[in-house]
Amino acid sequence: MHDGPAYSAETHDVVVRVRPSYLAGQSDPEAGRWVWAYQIEIVNLRLHPVQLLARHWTITDAMGRVEEVRGPGVVGEQPVIPPGGSHSYASGCPLSTPSGAMVGTYTMADEKGGRFEVAIPAFSLDVPDAGRTLN
Repeated sequence: MHDGPAYSAETHDVVVRVRPSYLAGQSDPEAGRWVWAYQIEIVNLRLHPVQLLARHWTITDAMGRVEEVRGPGVVGEQPVIPPGGSHSYASGCPLSTPSGAMVGTYTMADEKGGRFEVAIPAFSLDVPDAGRTLN
């Protein structure tokens, strides 16, 4: 597994950090399948708890093909993050090209039930030691 650079974004006093990793052992380039894992940390800098309600991802491969993914929570959870606390999880993404990019948003709820969007920073999915073709 190759650790890529860390990416970070802050929106409405919520920080989202992403660290992608190429999974060579799960990839099969001859079959046109490249797989990445990514570790996400969400940090609540607000004075009150927030709850992650939903996710929206835009995944783009090296050919410019775009896939939109929407759903409740993350990896089956809708975590409540206390003030000054964080929530971390890992997930993955297969592509049919050796590079691509992901970007997205989380829908969060504040302590009064108000909803707001938090940016997930755009990050590159690149096979280590390969020339970048997208970013």
